[in-house]
Amino acid sequence: MTKKWIIRDGANPKKVNDLKTALKVDRIVAELLVQRGIETFDDAKKFFRPELTNLHDPFLMKDMDKAVQRIEKALNNKEKILVFGDYDVDGTTAVSLLYLFLKKYFPTIEYYIPDRYTEGYGLSFQGIDYAVENQQTLLIALDCGVKAMDKVAYANEKGVDVIVCDHHQPGEELPACIVLDPKRVDCAYPYKELSGCGVGFKLMQACCARMNWSQEELFQHLDLLAVSIGADIVPVTGENRILCFHGLKQLNENPRTAFKEVIELAARKFPLSLTDVVFTIAPRINAAGRLYTGKHAVALMVSDDLEEIQRLARDIQTYNQERRELDTDITAEALEMLQSDPSNSEKCSTVVYSPDWHKGVVGIVASRLIETYYRPTIVLTKSGETLTGSARSVENFDLYEALEACQEHLIQFGGHKHAAGLTLHEHQLSAFKKRFEEVVQSKRTTENKQPILAIDLQIDLNEIHGNEPIDKIPRLKRIIEEFEPHGPGNMKPIFHASNLYANDSRILKEEHLKLKVVQPNSKYAYDAIGFRMADKEIFAAQGVPFEMLFTLETNEYNGRKSLQMNIKDLRAM
Repeated sequence: MTKKWIIRDGANPKKVNDLKTALKVDRIVAELLVQRGIETFDDAKKFFRPELTNLHDPFLMKDMDKAVQRIEKALNNKEKILVFGDYDVDGTTAVSLLYLFLKKYFPTIEYYIPDRYTEGYGLSFQGIDYAVENQQTLLIALDCGVKAMDKVAYANEKGVDVIVCDHHQPGEELPACIVLDPKRVDCAYPYKELSGCGVGFKLMQACCARMNWSQEELFQHLDLLAVSIGADIVPVTGENRILCFHGLKQLNENPRTAFKEVIELAARKFPLSLTDVVFTIAPRINAAGRLYTGKHAVALMVSDDLEEIQRLARDIQTYNQERRELDTDITAEALEMLQSDPSNSEKCSTVVYSPDWHKGVVGIVASRLIETYYRPTIVLTKSGETLTGSARSVENFDLYEALEACQEHLIQFGGHKHAAGLTLHEHQLSAFKKRFEEVVQSKRTTENKQPILAIDLQIDLNEIHGNEPIDKIPRLKRIIEEFEPHGPGNMKPIFHASNLYANDSRILKEEHLKLKVVQPNSKYAYDAIGFRMADKEIFAAQGVPFEMLFTLETNEYNGRKSLQMNIKDLRAM
């Protein structure tokens, strides 16, 4: 699929020059920082050395005082608490964090993860019934609940108080309980992009302040929060960056046994970047909830029994392998379905359905289909008497808003602009597909009709090493490593270089493109690799000039580290 290259707006030259002087860095680093809103020495200090002391006051969140008062009342009255969370990574890490921290103060605390197949997404009637049966008078709902009006009303009838800790977009009406959600229109909390686990963390931070609990003990669980931030693809900016920075530090320096076992079974090594978390830890935690039960993921993360941890880690590794196989098979079926549809090429959206597809992987399949057909995509399957599915979006298209415009055909939906879940009656499928296509057609623009690669800077190859020896990792790369953790709002810098030539080109394992890249005026030739880019070898043929987008990476082989370009795209000039 052809990708559109867009060069980010250039940073203000005066600001770049002032920061370059203040930090004693080169033009490239200064420009990258100014692009990210870092314009002074103090800004840079906060960026490179995020401090937990700079976290916002949790009581700035609407109704936080009420939530803390309710937990304090539960403590004083020796009430039982049920911690309830969604079955994905954000939900299970949030449950693990609150359970581990609160069990010191509430020895009888329990956790509950709904079954994806019998209960569906979010707060469930079964979970509330479980609380009633076990005399749990306070339920803390994590990463869900902000639209669960009927479930909260049921809990109220049964004498169970609910505190919702959510980060999804609320509806016009809030449930009749204490609701913590920075996206509430009446919430003045200064940072709106917390994960669900992040909202739960802020509740615990507020409890520490009010009840003199140990905040240091709470910070010992920041690794769980870092995993949630990476997995839920929330912006790695502001408060999230502070929390993620320290969570990753803990994950790498003092990893909990559960994550050590997961990493070992995945044949990976510490230290991990946030990208490693997203592609290694997160899919395995998710696999438990997708194929079996999210309770296994929580049990893994909260256990202190080595044998139990090892058994659960092996089970979850197996679930992940099964998930991969299902993902591959269902994606192939869906692509065949689309290719055999004569009207498919004219559409602006993708909606596919099969009653036989596994509910646990439809979200992954939706993302896979976007790789072939770059358009808002929904994958549906049968679940009991209704159809249920997952939706995924493309750049600059608000999926939640589009589903809102189709809600007359839906039983329920929830999520955000990039990803959502939905449920509908089968007899509504045809009308929903028609309406969704109309909405997407009306909202698609030239900016979201093809995948975009945003270019941070155009550089010359001589700027990479400067006068440093080629066998060393250059200072530029070492400083860029300090930009971690990377994620939305702080992506790994993508560079553009033109008038390049390949001294050598090879295809590795029949699919990867390996090049030795030079410029006519460059002192050094650089190794470059394009994963699954064998078809682009023609653009880098001997003697043919080309331009290339790339990130700078460190390649380690036989104990030796060297600089390597990771090709994002290339084309002939």
